[in-house]
Amino acid sequence: MQQQLPSKASIVRDHMDAGRWAEAIRLAAAFPRLDKHRNIILDARTAYTNPRWLVQLGIDPEAAKQAGHAALRERFA
Repeated sequence: MQQQLPSKASIVRDHMDAGRWAEAIRLAAAFPRLDKHRNIILDARTAYTNPRWLVQLGIDPEAAKQAGHAALRERFA
């Protein structure tokens, strides 16, 4: 009997539930269709990987992370 692998969306949800937001954002940012959440999630990924870049753009990295968390909750909850 073949074991079914978990979907990527369920892995994102698992990371969210465990409080591993950086991992959840990293994985979700690679999804091809994020619709209205796309830019928010990509900014959150940048906040985790290169926060100084966002500061140079005048964006608060912590605010970008929190917005990314909210976008993931809305998209995957």
